[in-house]
Amino acid sequence: MSLKDQRSINKSSLSEFLLLEFSDVWELKILHFVGFLIIYLGIVVANLLIISAIISDYHLNAPMYFFLMNLAVQDVGQVSVILPKSMANALMNARHISYSGCVTQVLLYIFFVGSDFFLLTVMAYDRYVAICNPLRYEMLMTRHACLQMVTSVWVASLFCAVLHTVGTFVSPFCCNVVNQFFCEIPHLIKLACSDFYPIEPGFIVLSGVVATSCFVFIFMTYVYIVIAVIKMSSVQKKQKAFSTCIPHLTVCSVFLLTGSLAYLKPTSDSTSQLDLALTMIYSIVPPLMNPVIYSMRNREIKTALKKMLGWR
Repeated sequence: MSLKDQRSINKSSLSEFLLLEFSDVWELKILHFVGFLIIYLGIVVANLLIISAIISDYHLNAPMYFFLMNLAVQDVGQVSVILPKSMANALMNARHISYSGCVTQVLLYIFFVGSDFFLLTVMAYDRYVAICNPLRYEMLMTRHACLQMVTSVWVASLFCAVLHTVGTFVSPFCCNVVNQFFCEIPHLIKLACSDFYPIEPGFIVLSGVVATSCFVFIFMTYVYIVIAVIKMSSVQKKQKAFSTCIPHLTVCSVFLLTGSLAYLKPTSDSTSQLDLALTMIYSIVPPLMNPVIYSMRNREIKTALKKMLGWR
């Protein structure tokens, strides 16, 4: 069914949306379910292990680990909003999501993604102070200051989520077929009736300006960090500085690049493999990468995990 034909749907009768099916073949649907289940359990278990390790080990009381724990919480929330519904639809041979369920999914997903992005910016500032101003680190990054930063991240993310949710659903929809495996904003905007100009694109531009500002801030902090690291005389200090900064920079780069492409690229009227690939990368890969990168490259996290699990 083309998008033009789908426009005939009466807005007053729109009570649900139809999400993208990966395949019409039952065996492939089961494969989709199993694949997403493995990814989901891997992300949840790995991030919960990091959270438990940081809470249980009193040595991990530095601001970096406090931010990392919040990042793990956000990663679990991010995938929990979209993957279980997609898995349930595949298992039940369905593709629907209620109107209220779609609203909730957009609200919570933007909330967790926004908090993830803002927290990465805060973590860049934390690394900048730790490496470029080590003598003032304890004075600037106090427990109270860290709590204020994290609280600001959650509040700002909730504001952005409400703004985007209202902007997306304030316009009536003339179609209920979403060409994505969850309620993604660019594909929902595509379904808005042509008689109503949606205000969400304006909110997206505003968010783009904020995201660009955060990206410039992250980039500049790493420029100063690299300059400071090059000036270090100790090889061991250089290695320690790069071991904490490289994982953070990797996560930021993957998240920003794929997320920007997914939201700035014009959506097509039909199913696009490129849209699907970009969405899966920015929505699944960062939460999957975070525990692997931070646990494999951080000696303190690995030591805490071994102690918690009883490994020698």
